[in-house]
Amino acid sequence: MDQFRISVSKDGNLFAEAHFITYGGARAEPLHGHNYRVGAELAGPLDEHHLVFDFVRLKRELEAVAARLDHRVLLAARNPDLPLERTDGGEVVVRSGSSRYVFPERDVVVLDVPNTTAEMIAGWIADRLLERLGEAASPLTRLEVEVEETTGQSAIVRRSLSG
Repeated sequence: MDQFRISVSKDGNLFAEAHFITYGGARAEPLHGHNYRVGAELAGPLDEHHLVFDFVRLKRELEAVAARLDHRVLLAARNPDLPLERTDGGEVVVRSGSSRYVFPERDVVVLDVPNTTAEMIAGWIADRLLERLGEAASPLTRLEVEVEETTGQSAIVRRSLSG
């Protein structure tokens, strides 16, 4: 039996961000940034038009998700080693060891993840993409999202869907 899938990973599916991750024992890397490329793959049966999914819509939805992260500081909501605090003055304060970082709230995206690793970012993107696809994702059997941190270095999440 034939299996079909489509994939998009284009230059328009980019986002730049700043973050830092922890390695346990309250050890964190310095604040730094990446220019990520993100791609997605969908698998499933062909529809009445002989398509797994519309390439144009997948590309547009993926770009919209990536745009939410573009030129932002990404912080992990569930990282006990990087406690967050929102101030009344519209700032987000994060502490890492003896360091204290203060960012304007408009420049921050707090992700509901335990760490802002490429793996967790890929999972967050997969969740947002599925939300945006809504009912159109119901016949699909698999979603895969790849987040490339730098050439030759990427993280991939693969989600089995009900199909």
